[in-house]
Amino acid sequence: MELVADTSFDERAAYIVAKAQETLGKTPDRITTPGGKSRSSMRLHFGDDRAIATLRENFRRTHLEAYVLEKLGPHCDDIPRVLGVNEDVLFQSDTGEIRLSSEVLEHNESDQVELAAEACAAIFRIHAAARQTDLAEMLPHLGSNRDWIINLVGSVDALQAYSMGIPKEFDFVAVAERMDQPGRQFLKWDCRAGNAAIGDDGFVRWFDFEYAGLRHGAEDFAWLIADETWPVSPDKMADVMIDTYDHGSGYDIADYLDYLSVYVTLHAVQRLKLIQKEVKKRGWLSKTRVIKYDDAGVHPDYARQLCRVGAYYAAQSKLTAPLARNFEAAGRAFQAIADG
Repeated sequence: MELVADTSFDERAAYIVAKAQETLGKTPDRITTPGGKSRSSMRLHFGDDRAIATLRENFRRTHLEAYVLEKLGPHCDDIPRVLGVNEDVLFQSDTGEIRLSSEVLEHNESDQVELAAEACAAIFRIHAAARQTDLAEMLPHLGSNRDWIINLVGSVDALQAYSMGIPKEFDFVAVAERMDQPGRQFLKWDCRAGNAAIGDDGFVRWFDFEYAGLRHGAEDFAWLIADETWPVSPDKMADVMIDTYDHGSGYDIADYLDYLSVYVTLHAVQRLKLIQKEVKKRGWLSKTRVIKYDDAGVHPDYARQLCRVGAYYAAQSKLTAPLARNFEAAGRAFQAIADG
């Protein structure tokens, strides 16, 4: 049975059930869809046991994810275990039914900071585990071409709609040079809080490694810090980064944190652009829907949070400091939308 992009959910589910029987030797009692029926992963329930089955449109990404997890597995316990791969279906252990993105909202500020520290420490452990493998010789380099970097830095123009233009002090070339990285560190990529879960043992684990590759390393933390639904304030996240920093990463901490600040600033712009695009397509969404389906943060409060993050981190590096006032102006615009 060959599956195509418009295959119905029932057909995909039947295909996965057949592959589960072949690979795991058992048939699930039921199937649930943690991210909705349109997502590539399903949760298989076998009595009290669970597994995640992933069927992506691009089978190469499925095999890349399995390869990465199998390489990292012997060196850390912060990721799913591969249970088997059958053609285009990956079976992996279930890291937990409670996503970090929803769990963090149930706690007070001090507990939220503790969860942030656990999540960041896990990322550092994953990076350290990768350094014990040959993944740096095997994986693709992310954002390594000139056009990608120009697009990333040039995206700051999106802030002009909310302010009086990009300050002339912003040095496009210098920022682009800062973003030009050799790609020596493993990256999970897409470390939004919705891609981590709390296990039955209470530990935070990261999943969804289909876009793994190589770059600086700080980008993984930028995905979390500039996740618009992440409630921990940017100054608290800065403290978390210092407290959990892995001094064995091969970088001077001051240089690492400066690079992180620049990248968070640019990543916040990318997320704002995504929110703007989705608002034009679908209008503003409820916070409940966004969290339930791990959707883009298409709510004015989430856009405001991004602006707070952008303004704070922009101010942390002389390269991006001129953009702080642009983020502040954008934040006021989204505040007006929220009030309206």
